[in-house]
Amino acid sequence: MNYVIEMLDVSKRFGNFYANDHITLQLEKGEIHALLGENGAGKSTLMNVLFGLYQPDGGEIRVRGENVAITDPNVANDLGIGMVHQHFMLVENLTVTENIILGSEPTKSGIINIKDSAKKVAEISRMYGLDVDPYAKIEDISVGMQQRVEILKTLYRGADILIFDEPTASLTPQEIDELLNIMKKLVAEGKSIILITHKLAEIMNVSDKVTVIRKGKGIGTVITSETNPEELATLMVGRQVTFKTEKGPSQPTEEVLKIENLQVNDYRGVAKLKGLNLSVRRGEIIGIAGIDGNGQSELIEAITGLTKVKSGKIFINDEDVTNKKPRKITETGIGHIPQDRHKHGLILDFSVAYNSALQSYYHEPLSKGGIMNYKEINERAGEIIKEYDVRTQGAHELARALSGGNQQKLIIGREIMRNPDLLIAALPTRGLDVGAIEFIHRRLIEQRDKGKAVLLITFELDEVMNVSDKIAVMYDGTIVGTVNPKETTEQALGLMMAGHSKDVAEKKVLAAEKDGDEHHVE
Repeated sequence: MNYVIEMLDVSKRFGNFYANDHITLQLEKGEIHALLGENGAGKSTLMNVLFGLYQPDGGEIRVRGENVAITDPNVANDLGIGMVHQHFMLVENLTVTENIILGSEPTKSGIINIKDSAKKVAEISRMYGLDVDPYAKIEDISVGMQQRVEILKTLYRGADILIFDEPTASLTPQEIDELLNIMKKLVAEGKSIILITHKLAEIMNVSDKVTVIRKGKGIGTVITSETNPEELATLMVGRQVTFKTEKGPSQPTEEVLKIENLQVNDYRGVAKLKGLNLSVRRGEIIGIAGIDGNGQSELIEAITGLTKVKSGKIFINDEDVTNKKPRKITETGIGHIPQDRHKHGLILDFSVAYNSALQSYYHEPLSKGGIMNYKEINERAGEIIKEYDVRTQGAHELARALSGGNQQKLIIGREIMRNPDLLIAALPTRGLDVGAIEFIHRRLIEQRDKGKAVLLITFELDEVMNVSDKIAVMYDGTIVGTVNPKETTEQALGLMMAGHSKDVAEKKVLAAEKDGDEHHVE
């Protein structure tokens, strides 16, 4: 076989814990090889070994048939290996070109040559259809475009073996499709790709082979065209996974969240919410569907007190919380699973135990008279670890050391165990494997059935259709319509997400079905 990468019997341990236990992975030239496993299975650790961020404790690595010691990322770069990390390594107030050349700045007479570098960036961008402006500032471009900048960084340094670590975790469905097409174009140009992802549809769409690891051990490698999502899910989790969420009918009662004519501007004074109205009652899950950038972030931040409301009102349990401080709003009965777990969900250099207490540390029994009760805090963390299957070496471990999916489960456990009246779940399954997604969906439905109100914000159409009792569709800062998921289709939802009213969307879908072209609704 013409392997460009061979990781043979590779092990990596931390203390007595084996993150990778004698794993073999072989990548052929010109293929997309998916690496699949549960949260905390050891996927990112294995790729960090290949990229030189960790040193293996056993096994060997061959690049193009030669045994190598990849002692640091510079060695990996010299061998033509580039890594696109799950959390972007970009400086927001620098331009695309400045980020790409950072650390290896070309100079002419002692002066950094930005013009020539930008020209080279533009050439590579055109070659692979990345469509990136070399002079744009990172803070001014979308998340999807930032992802392309990370890809450009690896290509600029001459990589022909690319590692993608959960590359679609923060992207919209449209950006995901564009990224998968870019990957296909890269391998058509002779590159080879290792793709870490939890999303089985992406694996079936773009990969040639799949290597599955479970709890640090290699389960096997299969040819993608000879398998299916159900089989892959079983290999990954070790049991059958239910893709359809089972739930009884909702029984909504009194209103918990009421939003009236809400208007919010961004920091530049541009209107992001434009007279939005919304209601969520006890015993129901209201899903917010929409393309990213249509006001979802501003809606969440307005409810939770993280941004100022220009006009309109927000009521929680009939109490006006408009423009109150976040802690005051939280005390009215809100649980918040934020869309950015690092920015708003965790303090990464705090332990799992301390992070489990972030919203409640000033309440008994976690503290008394201003003195922290560390025994109670550790016990609370232990409950979350056990109940939510947070894969960690213990409550003392730093949150930074957890995989992205286990960080997410820690946050979800913390917020639900606070027993809030209103649970705001923003992208709650982002970065989670299918088994964990199934688990979290059940937990959201349990909250509903306990008489809690749940506001679900997600970019995944199957998730919003599967879990919600009603779906409110956002477009350009307002709600364009509310639908029952049992009485609509993904095609109709897609049209509403593009700005059509409910009635117009339904008529267009019906007309397309009559023409026998329901997959090409304009």
